Amino acid sequence: MKLSIIIATYNRSRDLQRALESVVRQTASPALWECVVVNNNSTDSTAEDFARFAAKHADYQLRMVYEPKQGLSNARNCGIAAAQGDYIAIVDDDETLEATFAERYISFFDSHPTVVAAGGAVIPRYESGRPAWMSHYPERMIANPVDLGATPTPFPKHRVPAGGNMAFRREVFEHIGAFNPTLGRNGATLIGGEENDLFERLHAKGYRAWFVPQAAIFHHIPDAKLTDEYFDQLSINVGRSQRMRAELRGGVAALRRAERIKGVVAWLIAMGYLLVGAPEKAKYLLRMRRGISRGVFE
Repeated sequence: MKLSIIIATYNRSRDLQRALESVVRQTASPALWECVVVNNNSTDSTAEDFARFAAKHADYQLRMVYEPKQGLSNARNCGIAAAQGDYIAIVDDDETLEATFAERYISFFDSHPTVVAAGGAVIPRYESGRPAWMSHYPERMIANPVDLGATPTPFPKHRVPAGGNMAFRREVFEHIGAFNPTLGRNGATLIGGEENDLFERLHAKGYRAWFVPQAAIFHHIPDAKLTDEYFDQLSINVGRSQRMRAELRGGVAALRRAERIKGVVAWLIAMGYLLVGAPEKAKYLLRMRRGISRGVFE
């Protein structure tokens, strides 16, 4: 078994079915990979729908495990413990995988024996089209697009793989530990930062993640994630997540200094949007920064 694809899910059976349809379209031989779905206390038809899908695709190694303790970090840690592959790829249930996803990760890790972590491209797919107010920074918060080109390359110093498309050699978790359960989504709570925390520990051990072209996923963004209410809550919780990670390392003062600088930079960028006739982009950039600052300073 070369690769284990882990998908944690909570009450999103329809999204999961779409994700699984892309899983069984992989170009890699089904003998080389498995898909482990972690059911994190779903109360919808997730279990029944998965059972029907797995029975229909019996030629593939699809299985479901259960994690009763709520939270994305708990679910991912459960999937890691259950995985049988030499390499572990973690994706989300609101994504679909490029057909070459498994093949590219297997090939990359086979040919780069000293690399322990990687990430692929993340391509947003908006349900009703990309909003006119969307600009670079709000999009990174909502959809987290990633594209570093067509050649495998180390991630830049201040970038890490997206949480919805990251892969590891399984032994790396023995050296740095798994995901911190105090961070990450929990039901409808929008706290995050568990991936950043993991990669910070990985970097502290001297490891570096690489970008793997064509190990790509498509991140499906529904209209519900583009409302003002969701935008504001997400912004605040991004700030809270940053503060929680800083508290773990005694870096709250430094975080708050950096946040003040980012606030000034956001105003300068917003002024540029106004000058080119894009007031909505200015509005949402400042709205995002205000929410993040609220989470950092509260």
